[in-house]
Amino acid sequence: MLFSSISFLYFFLPIVLILYLIVPKVLKNSVLLLSGLVFYAWGEPRYVVIMVISILVGYVFGLLIEKFRGKKLSKVFMILSVCVDLGLLVYFKYVDFFIENFNAVTGLGIPLLRIALPIGISFYTFQILSYTVDVYRGTVPAQKNPITLGAYISMFPQLIAGPIVRYSDVERELRDRTHTLVKTYDGIIRFCVGLGKKILIANALGELCETFKATDEKTVLFYWLYAVAFSLHIYFDFSGYSDMAIGLGKLFGFTFMENFNYPYISKSVTEFWRRWHMSLGQWFRDYVYIPLGGNRVSTLKHLRNIFVVWFLTGFWHGADWNFIVWGLYFAVLLTLEKMWLGKYLKKSKVLSRIYVLFLIVISFVIFNAAGMGEAMQYIGGMFGIGATGIMGAEWLYYLKSYALILVIAAVGATPVPKLLVSKLKDVKAGNIIVSVLSPVFAAAVLILCTAYLVDGSFNPFLYFRF
Repeated sequence: MLFSSISFLYFFLPIVLILYLIVPKVLKNSVLLLSGLVFYAWGEPRYVVIMVISILVGYVFGLLIEKFRGKKLSKVFMILSVCVDLGLLVYFKYVDFFIENFNAVTGLGIPLLRIALPIGISFYTFQILSYTVDVYRGTVPAQKNPITLGAYISMFPQLIAGPIVRYSDVERELRDRTHTLVKTYDGIIRFCVGLGKKILIANALGELCETFKATDEKTVLFYWLYAVAFSLHIYFDFSGYSDMAIGLGKLFGFTFMENFNYPYISKSVTEFWRRWHMSLGQWFRDYVYIPLGGNRVSTLKHLRNIFVVWFLTGFWHGADWNFIVWGLYFAVLLTLEKMWLGKYLKKSKVLSRIYVLFLIVISFVIFNAAGMGEAMQYIGGMFGIGATGIMGAEWLYYLKSYALILVIAAVGATPVPKLLVSKLKDVKAGNIIVSVLSPVFAAAVLILCTAYLVDGSFNPFLYFRF
């Protein structure tokens, strides 16, 4: 079930909110757990069993890790928990990838298992891992109530697309959280903003990308138009979903971390990854990079740590070589910035931003390709190799057709709209105007998005693949 769907907006969410509001405090986590399981089962009822198993594994191992803390058994149970959780992820997400490559190397014909990928497994697996590892470290106590832990793992606002919420960040709120009108109001506004980003901007840009893939007239400028459109599409698609998740969290009394901070204004690739999918970056930093030694090791080991983290980051996104190459691409760029390039990027804000945008656009062409063959074809086409020409009538037609949405997306990907609202709020009359217009704007966005959904408009979600 997508947040950007009629069934969610007008059936599932209202029913859950009403039920959540009328039950006593002691039952609110039960409602969250039940609604999370129903939400998950809505799309693929078979795999809700996998989620229940994951919850039980996390719960039991958490108790065992804490019970034997300070003893060797505690570490044994922590390692077993990690192996079970990663084992499930590897089986469902990567087993066919390994079989394909094994067949390619050996010449054998082992049949693929064709296992469907459980939605959100990459996200909730990382959440369970953070819980059991933190219990082992003593950062948080083991959760004694299976319903509370289940509510955390299956919490539908962040179940299928993040942000990756660590147990340590919401442990207190799982026990005791406040619900206020201000938080509810902020949650509704934030959700509607995210919904608008997803449906009105991301979906329109997604249509342009699909149109490009279907056409035979792939000119150089059309390749670039596609690359720019997809880079904006993935930002508004994913950040819009994160906004909706954060807004929904507020409705249920939770404060989720921000996941995006205007990454396209970055002056280095290093800065870009501090602003893009921040919950994932921090997860890998705290559970992989630092345990490996971070940068407090020899230069050779430091480089090893960077490449390990970015190999895993790429592989986490998908079971194909283009995702691995995408991750290693960033490992190379980050290494170059740390070792040499960083000092030059500080000399010009304009050139450094152009440098980042150019490299990020290239990276997302690799990311969105159906394998490395298509990735190389598209990158070659951007530089004239295999393209059908330079401009072309179709490129000009679609540039004119999507010019307005491209400009809106480009401006919306910067802090400019937020700064304008902030400046307006600094003035007394402006603050009143913003206070009045915000709910009107949210309602208008909701109505407009509903109209698009009723019309059956293009409405995929990219991160369902992960």
